[in-house]
Amino acid sequence: MALRVAGCPLCDEPGGRLVFQSAKLRVIHAAEADFPAFYRVVWADHVAEWSDLAPDDRALCMEAVAVVEQCLRAHLSPAKINLAALGNMVPHLHWHVIARFDWDSRFPSPVWAAAQRPADPQREQAIAQQLLGLERDMVQQLATRSF
Repeated sequence: MALRVAGCPLCDEPGGRLVFQSAKLRVIHAAEADFPAFYRVVWADHVAEWSDLAPDDRALCMEAVAVVEQCLRAHLSPAKINLAALGNMVPHLHWHVIARFDWDSRFPSPVWAAAQRPADPQREQAIAQQLLGLERDMVQQLATRSF
């Protein structure tokens, strides 16, 4: 049985649109304005810090992060992938995996920075239309591993 903490949004809810789930982790697509290719790898048990995981679990988690990153790169050819495990607002271990494009409203600054230019809804929609195929590939790759 997974360790849960009442009131934790990542224990109580998926945290976004569920793409993949296993006993140890899940991958969700986050609905973040201006960032159509924003994913999170969420550890199933409620742990706050990366070092709370056993070494084998750290390796599993990073393998999932790598698969998500590789699928984003292969399908979308972003300018950069941003990875972050902050947890300041929600202290439940999760990795942000975000495809960034040189035209996005905040590039090259972090997604949480002030916008440097207006959003580009046409380009964002073009990215969003590619997510179904990307996610099929992601699920196929994740399903072949022992998560």
